[in-house]
Amino acid sequence: MKITAITAWQVDLPLKEGRYSWSNGNFVDVFDTTIVGITTDAGITGYAECCPLGSAYLPAYALGVRSGLHEIGPKLLGMDPTDLNNINRHMDAVLRGHNYVKAPIDIACWDILGKLTELPVYKILGGSAQDEVALYRAISQQSPEEMATKIAGYRAEGYTKFQLKVGGNADEDIARIKACRNILSPSDTLVADANTGWTRAEAARVVAAVADVDVYIEQPCPTYEECLSIRRRTGRPFVLDEVIDNVGSLVKGLADDAMDVINLKISKVGGLTKARLMRDLAVASGIPMTIEDTWGGDITTAAIAHLARSTPEEFCFSATDFNSYVTTRIADGAPQRDNGFMTAPDAPGLGVTPLPDVLGEPALHIE
Repeated sequence: MKITAITAWQVDLPLKEGRYSWSNGNFVDVFDTTIVGITTDAGITGYAECCPLGSAYLPAYALGVRSGLHEIGPKLLGMDPTDLNNINRHMDAVLRGHNYVKAPIDIACWDILGKLTELPVYKILGGSAQDEVALYRAISQQSPEEMATKIAGYRAEGYTKFQLKVGGNADEDIARIKACRNILSPSDTLVADANTGWTRAEAARVVAAVADVDVYIEQPCPTYEECLSIRRRTGRPFVLDEVIDNVGSLVKGLADDAMDVINLKISKVGGLTKARLMRDLAVASGIPMTIEDTWGGDITTAAIAHLARSTPEEFCFSATDFNSYVTTRIADGAPQRDNGFMTAPDAPGLGVTPLPDVLGEPALHIE
């Protein structure tokens, strides 16, 4: 089998809540997502999606996805998409870095492999380790009262895991954490995600102030070294996200006892091939994971569901149903939330079919 063409479409994904806000005043009103299709000479087409969280979250941005595909696409024509390790080595050789650009190529190749073998991707990733996956809900940064009210609403929809967007003023963040924890049951999970937004001094103040609160602290500071410093000052369980972006950083974090949980975002690490490697290393090392991505719609949600479903429940801290946050459907067959859970489709590949009328005209076509 050979790759004969690579096509990309641009789709806007407006948010149901109107705006998503996180640390240091960052926000997004409409997500710019890229859908990728890889066509083969066997008549099989694989699909994937990549949607960076704006341009101020990771070293990634929406136009960069399509620009990067224009760069590496011609160099992938003629390759066998089912040779996943070879595809990844080649992408790393022809484009240094830019994992998020390579991720949709890799994911679309997994979709092709699943369709070729007539197996759902979760089967190829290791099999079904859990029938359904527990979801968390991200709570956009607002006042403590507004965030607590939103949590109450989403809790009524079946969610039991919540990720607060903090990383602003330390005093306000302390109030946000306490107000939100107060309305939850003891069995509910609360994560305070600063998204690198605190200085070391601010983070030290916050973790000291919430020392008696049942809350996870996620990615308090921009650098690994700063986060490790805060980790050593608190007894609260600790999550690392932005600074765990490849196997090397995960190995270092394990050696330094830098975290209790990692946030494994598929596009951040370069696709399902590398995410599976990191997932298996984390499981072998006893580290649970939030399995998700930077953002996206139906196709991203499907990829998350397949990786999460093939992960043992005790190591799947949570996952995300991004397609429930946005107003636009881009594919049929995508996972749908049911009382705070979702599962991966049993159809071959990712199990989703893009909607041509929504995709419109291609933004990029390489053959």
